[in-house]
Parts: sequence; structure tokens; C-alpha cells
Amino acid sequence: MNNSPTATQLAPTESLPVVTMISGPVLKICPASALSMNELVEVGKERLLGEVISLDHDVATVQVFENTSGIRPGTKVQGLGLPLYVELGPGLIGTIFDGVQRPLQYLQHQWGDFIQRGKIGHPLDRERVWTFSPLLSAGDQVTAGSILGEVAESSIVTHRVLIPPGKEGKLELIVPAGKYTLDDVIANVKTPDGTIHGLKLFHRWPVRKTRPYAKRLIPAEPLITGQRVIDTFFPLVKGGTAAIPGGFGTGKTITQHQLTKWTDADIIVYIGCGERGNEMTGVLVDLPQLLDPRSQHPLIERTILIANTSDMPVAAREASIYTGITIAEYYRDMGYDVALMADSTSRWAEALREISGRLEEMPAEEGFPAYLASRLAAFYERAGQVETLSNKKGSVTLIGAVSPPGGDFSEPVTMHTKRFVQCFWALDKEMASARYFPAINYLQSYSGYSRKVEPWWSEQVASGWLELTEKAMQILQEDAKLQNTVKLLGEEALPDDQKRIIEGAKLLKNDFLQQSAFDAVDTYASPQKQFLLLDIILYFFDRLAEIVAVRIPLFRALELPVVVEIHRLKFTQKGDESAPFLAIRQQIDQEIETLLQQHHENSF
Repeated sequence: MNNSPTATQLAPTESLPVVTMISGPVLKICPASALSMNELVEVGKERLLGEVISLDHDVATVQVFENTSGIRPGTKVQGLGLPLYVELGPGLIGTIFDGVQRPLQYLQHQWGDFIQRGKIGHPLDRERVWTFSPLLSAGDQVTAGSILGEVAESSIVTHRVLIPPGKEGKLELIVPAGKYTLDDVIANVKTPDGTIHGLKLFHRWPVRKTRPYAKRLIPAEPLITGQRVIDTFFPLVKGGTAAIPGGFGTGKTITQHQLTKWTDADIIVYIGCGERGNEMTGVLVDLPQLLDPRSQHPLIERTILIANTSDMPVAAREASIYTGITIAEYYRDMGYDVALMADSTSRWAEALREISGRLEEMPAEEGFPAYLASRLAAFYERAGQVETLSNKKGSVTLIGAVSPPGGDFSEPVTMHTKRFVQCFWALDKEMASARYFPAINYLQSYSGYSRKVEPWWSEQVASGWLELTEKAMQILQEDAKLQNTVKLLGEEALPDDQKRIIEGAKLLKNDFLQQSAFDAVDTYASPQKQFLLLDIILYFFDRLAEIVAVRIPLFRALELPVVVEIHRLKFTQKGDESAPFLAIRQQIDQEIETLLQQHHENSF
């Protein structure tokens, strides 16, 4: 398969700028009169790909996306006249790219398991044939974002071929339904200035430029993840932003893997940004084997993977974030709900720090560049739910893992991230060490979307959801205060009304918040199951108040057979039927009433 781009036509060598200074992935080249900001360049005979990041009179600064070993002063540099871009079209789904959208499966097939310098390929396969079904006719007026037709990209995803911005006008020609490659012209559009543009199944878009939309909407529909601690206590909306901070070994990656597997987004874009290669291997091995709960097809058929692991060039790591968010915006423009997982933004920030150090810029806190906050803000601002140019509703939800050294949440990346996200799922080292998953610390975490999603829960699941969650959180907070006393005096020193708080919190922590990713039933909890399970736990907690009020020893209520049934609920019931939960509720009433009656009889 010939998948290599056409060779760049080089200008006469005497007119080309040359390298004058080398500092790792950063080069200074001169003269730079023919180059522009953010322009792509090729360096040397190996045609190493780079990007102009600074222009100072006649000197350009270039960051190279590959290893620069062997480059020396005098090496020729060729400008390509294009900014850093991605190719957007059929073939993205199920493919794994590196940070600058090189197709890694193709590179492995052509040159082996190790990426060789200067070896590139078209991001999208030019020889693959797609079945195109037109939705417009010749003579139609089209605008940016209009849907030309559809392609079945996978058994789950229908790819909607869009009119790129800047190509609006009259549709002069559109091909009939049939099979076409990406290089085939499928339509001609005549713009108002009389220019005729040939459109293909794909187009290119600069990664640092936000794709346009008609209107930004206020998101109110929750992104259901199936993880109880998230959906119930710290919900995320479609089009929202979330951060998962935590030290080494606290479960950031496995949490994102769970979200990738079970979230109800239409498309998943997973960016392995500077993490270890075996973590991406885990994703590649798991996703083809897992079935989408809605379509019963492999999850890989709605997933795009971008891998720029810790042993790959640092400059490409910085670009991978932009590559991923641009692809996510593209599917948003088709009317899909997209969830983007970035693992992790700390490694991306470290790439910014290294490039900044090579540029000899004045460092800010902990050596990070002074513009770290603005770069993070620009990234998270590209999330949102929008009305697309084709009058559809789509969203991009951003979920970024943060890896603070030593679990210190006061370090710059975590602190700046908190400024720009509405959900903060703080992972706890002690909980992770105790094999508690998800290790989300419910006292340090928060969500700004709880009241926004309350109408959805009331309409789709049950009324009173917000009151239920607030009551449960109050129990957990009171338990946290009592734990200091327990550590000093022991639980037996507490009166029964305080023991009830401790035992209620244990039920919440062990039977609701804790969730097994390896149990076939417990790995995913529907919104209905989450509500029913929480309602049962809090109902039993309320009935315990009656036991305490009449001075029955609390341990007698905790030894009732129904307590074992409550423990088993999360492993035995999927929540698609309420009858088992109602039966447990009736059993609670029967056993509590029996206990109260026995106490009453023994009192006389």
C-alpha cells in the first residue's frame, strides 16, 4: 500500500534558510524572511517535521517533532507554507496516531516496531474505498458545515461529510452514490467570487484554530459514566470540563479507562500524552474486546487513539493535545457528543516547560512558563455544547488527568487547572493504597453541574435526586469529623446516635461509592440503579434512627439478615427493574418492626 505523501518540491538550495543553533528539539534558523508564524518546515535530508514558534527579525525559532540528533549548523530548512494541521475525514475511527497525526499502524507495517526519523505517511488511507451517499443535489446553495452526504465509517458511527469553512456557495456538481477514495472529487462548489472548489471526502484544518459553530449552548444533560461516585455526587455534563488529579498509583489512568469504556458519549478521543507505553497498550488490548453497551459492537469502533508516550519526542507531545481536540471538534460539528480523555495534562505542561527552557524564557513557578495558565485556559475553553453550522446539537467534553508530583495539589498545573474546570475528581493516595476504587476523595472533590443536571434526573430517573445526594454527602462529612474521635478513643466510646453516623457512612462508602471494575455487574451502574441503591441505603439509615431512639443496641440492627442483602445489591442487580429493591425495602421494614416489637415486649 502506497500511503506516503507526495514529496515536497524543494526550492533551489541556495535560497533555503539554514540551521544556526541547536538546543534539543529547538532550532534557530536564518534567514527567516520567507517563513511565517506557525508554519510547518522540513529540516535536513531526512525531512524532519517542525513548526515555527517564534519570529525575531530575520531569525526563526523552530520546534522539531522528532529527534534532532545529527542535525548540525548549516542544515537546510524548507518551509511548507502550511500551519500544523490534521486531516479530517473517514478513517479516523479505530486508528491510532502519534502527536502529529502520523498513523502508527501504517508506520509499523512499513518500517517495523520502532518509528524511524523522517518516516511519514498520510494520516488517512488514500487507497481505502468508502461508500458515499449524497444528501444534496446540484444547484443547492451550501454554507460552511452543510452535510454533503454520509459514509458508514464503522458499524456504530455514520460519518457526515461536511462543507469546510470558506467553501460556501452554489453546488455545481455532486457525485452519485457509490464507492470513492479520499482523493476522488465528490463535489464542486462555486463560491460568490466565481472560484470553483473541488471537495473531497476529507479536508485539512489547523490544530491551533478553533472550529466555528453557530451558537454556544448551556449544557444541562449529564454525561453518564456508570461510575456512582461521579454520576451521583460529582456529575459531569455533556460539553463540560473535568480534571482527575492524583499522585502516582492513585488510579488516574484506570479511571479514564473506565470512562472510555462506559461513558455514553458517541465518540471517544483518547490522548496518551507523555504516559508510559504499557498504559496505551492496555487500551489497545481492552477496547477491541469490550462491547458497547448500547450497540453491542466493539468499543474501538467509536474510539480514536492518539499516543505520544514518554519515550516519544517532547515537542510532538505538546502538539498531541491540539490534534486530539481538533478531531473532537470535527465530530462535534457532525452533531455527535464527543468525550476527550487527556492522560495527562501534566506531561503536556512538562513539554511546555522543556521547550520554554530551551528558548531561555523567564520561568515562572516551579520552572513552568508564565503562559501556562493561558495555554490551559485555551485548551479547556474548546469544550462545550454548541449548535453546529448545520443546525445540529453537538458537544465536546474534556476530561484531563493531572499528575502532581507527590500528590501535591498546590503545584502550578493542578492549581491553574482548578481555575478552568467545573468538575474536580481528586484521587486519594490512602484510598488507593487500601485498594479502594474509584479512589475519589469525596471531601476534596466537587462539581459545579449538580444543580444543572437535577431537572434531567428528576424527569428521567426520579424526583428528589438532589436532596438524596445532599443528605448522603452530609452523612459522609459528619463521619469525617467523628473519625478524629474514633482514632483517639475507639468507636466503642461513641454513643449510638454517633455510631449510626459511622455505620451509615460505611454503607455509603463500601456499598455505593466503592465499585469493582472487574465485576461484570458492578463495573457499570445505570442512573436508575444508582438512585435505587442510594435510596435503599439512606432508607435503612433512617430506620436505624428508630432503633437508637428506643435505646436498642445498634449492633443488633446491624446483625439483621437484610444488611447482607444490602451489601450484595450492587453485585446482583443491574437496576433495570425496581422490584428487587422494593423487596429489600419491605424486608427492612419487616425486620426493623420485628426488632422494635421484641424490644417492646421485653420492656414489660
